[in-house]
Amino acid sequence: MSWYQLDKEALERKLHVLTNKGLTDQQVQQRRKQFGWNVLAASDQPSIIILFMKQFQDFMVIILLAATLIAGLLGEYIDAIAIMAIVLLNGCIGFFQEHKAEKSLEKLQELSAPKMKVLREQEWKTIQSEEAVVGDVIKIKTGDRIPADIRIVEANALETEESTLTGESVPIVKESNAIQEENMTFQDQKNIGFKGTLVTKGNGIGIVIHTGMNTAIGEIASLMKETKHKITPLELKLMELGKVLIFVVFILTVLTVGIGVYHGQPLYDMVLAGVSLAVAVIPEGLPAIVTVALSLGVQRMIKRKAIVRKLSAVETLGCATVICTDKTGTITENKMTVQEIYVNDDHLFVTGEGDKISGDFFHGKQKVDHDFPNLEAITLYGALCNEATLLIKKGKYVVDGDPTDGALLIAARKLGVSYDIKDQYKIIKQFPFDSTRKRMNVIVEDENKRQFLITKGAPEVIIPRCAYQAMDNGRTILTNTTRIDVQMDQMAEHALRMIAIAIKPIQKGEILTLANLEKDLTFIGLFGLKDPPRKEVKAAIAECKEAGVATVMITGDHKKTALAIANEVGMIQEDSIILEGKELNGLTTNQLTDMIERVAVFARVTPEHKLKIVQAYQNVGHIVAMTGDGVNDAPAIKASNIGISMGISGTDVTKEASSLILLDDNFNTIKEAIREGRNIYENIRKFIRYLLASNVGEIFMMLVAMMLALPLPLVPVQILWVNLVTDGLPAMALGLDPPEKNVMKHQPRKQSEGVFARGLGTKIITRGILIGVVSLLAFVVAYDQQTDNLQYARTVAFTTLVLAQLIHVFDCRSDKGIFSRNPFSNLYLVGAVCSSLVLLLIVIYVEALQPIFHTMPLLPKDWLFIIILAAIPTVLFGISKKNKK
Repeated sequence: MSWYQLDKEALERKLHVLTNKGLTDQQVQQRRKQFGWNVLAASDQPSIIILFMKQFQDFMVIILLAATLIAGLLGEYIDAIAIMAIVLLNGCIGFFQEHKAEKSLEKLQELSAPKMKVLREQEWKTIQSEEAVVGDVIKIKTGDRIPADIRIVEANALETEESTLTGESVPIVKESNAIQEENMTFQDQKNIGFKGTLVTKGNGIGIVIHTGMNTAIGEIASLMKETKHKITPLELKLMELGKVLIFVVFILTVLTVGIGVYHGQPLYDMVLAGVSLAVAVIPEGLPAIVTVALSLGVQRMIKRKAIVRKLSAVETLGCATVICTDKTGTITENKMTVQEIYVNDDHLFVTGEGDKISGDFFHGKQKVDHDFPNLEAITLYGALCNEATLLIKKGKYVVDGDPTDGALLIAARKLGVSYDIKDQYKIIKQFPFDSTRKRMNVIVEDENKRQFLITKGAPEVIIPRCAYQAMDNGRTILTNTTRIDVQMDQMAEHALRMIAIAIKPIQKGEILTLANLEKDLTFIGLFGLKDPPRKEVKAAIAECKEAGVATVMITGDHKKTALAIANEVGMIQEDSIILEGKELNGLTTNQLTDMIERVAVFARVTPEHKLKIVQAYQNVGHIVAMTGDGVNDAPAIKASNIGISMGISGTDVTKEASSLILLDDNFNTIKEAIREGRNIYENIRKFIRYLLASNVGEIFMMLVAMMLALPLPLVPVQILWVNLVTDGLPAMALGLDPPEKNVMKHQPRKQSEGVFARGLGTKIITRGILIGVVSLLAFVVAYDQQTDNLQYARTVAFTTLVLAQLIHVFDCRSDKGIFSRNPFSNLYLVGAVCSSLVLLLIVIYVEALQPIFHTMPLLPKDWLFIIILAAIPTVLFGISKKNKK
């Protein structure tokens, strides 16, 4: 028989598992050995040799290899070998960096991989989906990706979207009963949930029947898409820069050779000069350093509890101008506690902490217990119409499930309602909560076989369906809700979230559909739940405001509740507007766009409203960061500039649509991610400034020397050594520079802003020319002193250039100059500069290297002269900036 033909009992027998106990750890180990891990076969990864060869495909590197060939043909074998060795060294560095980046990406994928709820050793656990084995009993709910092929044994309004298998995005209604038809195609197997498909509605329980490549999606592997690295806007800009530099190389080389030969210079010398210029123009280390900076930034973000799913988000974060954030769990702690109850037309207060069952109920100053009319009933119904469970860890109750449901369970325990009530009452049918209906329903049967409906949800959708109200003398007709409205306003002003409870007895033979049952309900009462703001949020919102980033709350809660919390965390200004979902319904996107700048809170909204809000902000030029956790949030998250999903409460589909995942669901983490995003981008600008200024200095020195008919101040191998070895380490260290104090005190940069904006191009040219001037001056003075010793003059020029650049790197840390930051606040940079100095001394004083690098030992008086000249460019600009202050 096929899996879909087996009933629950036959399925349990075949797989040797009970749905109320799950597998044992021993069974799990045995089955993993038998069936393997629950993963699809990975696409072929490039071999290590191919990965290494890729390092030499870059056009800049090809030009260097051509230069090596020319040097070899001209008989400069030592230079050719040296250039080749440096290119190989650079290739090795690039290879190890790319290999490390791939490993980092794998770790990121592990962190953001789907998880699953599984029953093992009679305990529900959350594990990685790849750990699933045949026979595992698993829970699925709205927003989950089904982790393996499962036979559904319990389905509560369960629907799945199977477009990954069929291409059809219409949700399929699932059921738990056995199907007796023979030879059914998988599309018709309504009691099977397939790996990789999405739960769009409801919840259920299933038993794993296939894992990994044995699943339906595994058998249709051609439908799986390979993930390709997307080029980020910054990488695109740098590729364009590379093309410009290649054009510059061509023009300079042709001009140099042409002009030199025209003036009677030997062709050999001029070709060598052209090669030198080509090497000087190209910032060979730039692509590798950008990759390293981005990957290191991503690693730092993980430490700050933010996972970057798309590298482009790192750049976009620095441009964010508005954060649209959920309230519950992001602004607030998501630690719900029942603080007030409205029942029997009376207002009660509840004491005690949210994670402890000790607490009391008060009517005014009088303590009450379960004898208070309808108090036991409302807590009982709240515990029955509930999807959470309570676990005891270290003497405290820990909620496994929705925090609101957990708070209702704890309130029931405070009153003494047994934790085993679900054993006393049989759940006949469940209609799970969803964000569109804003309510949950269960049909329950008591010990006397009487059935009744319990409805729990938003007061505005529950109360209109009520015809009666429960009172101490029975139920009365509910004709006027004014008293209830007053109580709701009072709770909202206390920043409480409200949950209404209503019931309805079910008559024998009554049709068990919601359309039939959800009318003429009896209103039992209201729970008022407190979810306090996170302590760090107020300061984080203020810091974002100072950084030019507005924060807007989007919540499904009552308007007054949202307003109270928004006031508490400093989001409300004098002219702020609060918009409700019903008002949004009456506005077009253009009308909303006209007023969007003044809205501080969107209350009583559905996920569908979020897309409209994103579009309105984007219409006025905002770069929008949008948070979300539910499956219906995915379109808005995808449409936003920076989609942010919740790592704790977020659904798999929302995480897949997002650019950033918050591991702790905390607003403060968004602020830290923006800070880190700004810093990463600024650090990239810093080392672009450093590397290109160095190249400008080299070009200036070489061109002016040729125009003055001087010998070449540097040979190609020296320039390459400077570009790759001397400059490379400090440039990487700049990528690790800690944020400046004012990084969150200036306005967000525009997304269209070029890399060379804000005067960066001017700084590169002016500093570069000055570095070139002092290096050429050092060459001229040294050559004038020893006309017959060109090697000495080149060593002085080479050393001056290196020192000038190593001093200049500290100036690149801030736009305010070298004196504005403590040099020891970036010890990586100090270490890199010291390493570069040691390498410089090695090529000057190690006798075996002197013929290769055309160097010779320098005397103390030479060093004094070099240090004074090398310090001039940076110190000169540093003093001028200090005087401007």
